[in-house]
Amino acid sequence: MLKKEGEVRIPAGCAISGIIDRKGNRFSGSDVIQSIALMHDRSNGLGGGFAAYGIYPEFKDWYALHVFYSSVDVKNKTEEYLNANFSIEMSGRIPTRKVASIKDAPIIWRYFAKPEPGKLISSEKTEDDYVADAVIAINSTFPGAYVFSSGKNMGAFKAVGYPEDVGEYYKLDEYDGYLWTAHGRFPTNTPGWWGGAHPFTILDWSVVHNGEISSYDANRRYIEMFGYDCSLQTDTEVITYLFDYLVRKKGLPLKTAANVIAAPMWEEIAEMPEKERKYYTALRQVYSSALVNGPFSIILGYTGGLMALNDRLKLRALVAAECGDKLYLASEESAIRVVCPNPENMYSVEGGVPIIATVDGEV
Repeated sequence: MLKKEGEVRIPAGCAISGIIDRKGNRFSGSDVIQSIALMHDRSNGLGGGFAAYGIYPEFKDWYALHVFYSSVDVKNKTEEYLNANFSIEMSGRIPTRKVASIKDAPIIWRYFAKPEPGKLISSEKTEDDYVADAVIAINSTFPGAYVFSSGKNMGAFKAVGYPEDVGEYYKLDEYDGYLWTAHGRFPTNTPGWWGGAHPFTILDWSVVHNGEISSYDANRRYIEMFGYDCSLQTDTEVITYLFDYLVRKKGLPLKTAANVIAAPMWEEIAEMPEKERKYYTALRQVYSSALVNGPFSIILGYTGGLMALNDRLKLRALVAAECGDKLYLASEESAIRVVCPNPENMYSVEGGVPIIATVDGEV
């Protein structure tokens, strides 16, 4: 019997999409919701989510902590920790609307916070290190609490459901940002739960991912040596931490970090001109355990820009298009054309070659 569309497992499943205005102009989440909705059949309703940048201009200097709680008791215990370690400017429920397909929602809270000055000084940490360590501590030691977003002037919004329903649930059409990313999940090895939906974040880094990381255990063991804790039941989490470590902590340029994560094969390196050969050899030797294997396409969001990256063999689809000040990215060309019918330039993202777009207009 011939199976209908939607009744067959899609081995290249999961959908990702992203839009950035390279002049930093803010626009609503409607377009990215429409883009990801067109790829409905690439996901199965077990996870959808969005990351948005520039949405909290009135609190741009405060860390926006988005938190899931399984119960009021867990919320109270976590807030004791937050109040002891942070100055809270404002807190409250993240606004949502009723959507029939979104069920069993946890308590979803939002805090605009800064490190408590005395605690920050005594910790001898930077603000970012202080906040990142606190987020990891909550997620690993407060069962039933999960900080799923912690950057400044940005936020992640995710749930168990199809992405277009998640966007409706969180009222993302009412937010304005200069950068949006989206994900529709088709989990194969991990459960569908609210914390396991994409994007995964730490500070202002966010990652949406289509694929499967076969090097996950090696990557996880490596990154956990530096204080990170991979506790969220999905391989994508480790990619987010790798970028935070390589760029924020080690100071590598973003392009160099991409060359670490999606480095060329040794056979390719051997045939390169001397200067390139030495460069890639050094990266593979120094950061061997940060090399990510397996099929993947990702969109990495950060304050002021985004990066698209495919695995070096390009085993997952990812398309880019430019139109005016905007750069569009999606797993399928049709998901771009539905919101940008006549792009000025459209091309496939090459394997292992990052596309980086920033709000200063560069690509």
